[in-house]
Amino acid sequence: MKRENQFIGQSGAFLDAVERASRAAPMSRPVLVIGERGTGKELIAERLHHLSTRWGEPLVVLNCAALPETLIEAELFGHEAGAFTGATKARAGKFEEADKGTLFLDELGNLSMAAQERLLRAVEYGEVTRIGSSRPIRVDVRIVAATNDDLPRMAERGEFRADLLDRLSFEVITLPPLRVREGDVGVLTDYFGRRMAAELEWHEWPGIAPHVQRQLDEYEWPGNVRELRNVIERAVYRWDNPAEPIGYVQFDPFDSPWKPFVPSHRKGDQGQSKSPPASGRNADAAPTAAAPLDLDAVDDLRGAVDAHERAIVEHALGKHRWNQRQTAKALGLTYDQLRHCIKKHGLMQEQDED
Repeated sequence: MKRENQFIGQSGAFLDAVERASRAAPMSRPVLVIGERGTGKELIAERLHHLSTRWGEPLVVLNCAALPETLIEAELFGHEAGAFTGATKARAGKFEEADKGTLFLDELGNLSMAAQERLLRAVEYGEVTRIGSSRPIRVDVRIVAATNDDLPRMAERGEFRADLLDRLSFEVITLPPLRVREGDVGVLTDYFGRRMAAELEWHEWPGIAPHVQRQLDEYEWPGNVRELRNVIERAVYRWDNPAEPIGYVQFDPFDSPWKPFVPSHRKGDQGQSKSPPASGRNADAAPTAAAPLDLDAVDDLRGAVDAHERAIVEHALGKHRWNQRQTAKALGLTYDQLRHCIKKHGLMQEQDED
């Protein structure tokens, strides 16, 4: 497991989680790392290993969701030759590979009940038995496990062994999602942007335009830091004017007016009819960065309409590199109408200040 072990952020919630991992690292006890996808669970596992007394020994990784249930036990505990069809020779499992070191079990909630029972014995007694063998093997392994599942609730429903959960939860580190890490979106944006600009051999980092930074700050980031990195790096490499601040980002790389049409009878559509994707100016006139209005919260109709109009125009201008004629055409406006909108919302003044 070799990654860039970079912890970028300044929010209190994020720094508290990193500090807790640092304190737990020297303890040779199991640790559970909980967090949404993209929050950095793998990096925390690395930190726990490299700050422990086991830092010179192996850090072995197993993604419990990447293997079928029939193979997960063989992968964890190893097998003898002839133990099952295809087992032509004996093979050590991940526990034996991680002896004296750390075993990182990602997506722990995907383990079958049978694998959980064998894992409990390995954690409790420090020994594993290969499939097809009756001879236990002593191992000295520190377990770090990660998941985005609600393991206590799974235990209540009988989907996860409560005794195994008790054994693994000496320390539980819950990573905050990016949407609650105050100020970190800007810090991460600058970090990933500068790194991508250097990769592209730009002479300097032009930064992010204010209207784009507002979009980044207001986005919910369901994919967290991993998603932010993709969005920023994609925006930088697509930007063809390194002298100007990045003026457009695309959150959904699959968003396109030419998306393939999905027939209504396709499995999973449940009979709902679908219309072909919009094309021409209508598809461009409703950019995804203009968030839908919360109608129940609107108590100033004129202000809400103005705010939504400004977001749409600002987004379209950034998308078309502030080329006003292209932007007007995309929005289905005349050049004079677009100029009126720009003046009305003070957008040209903002651009000049950038």
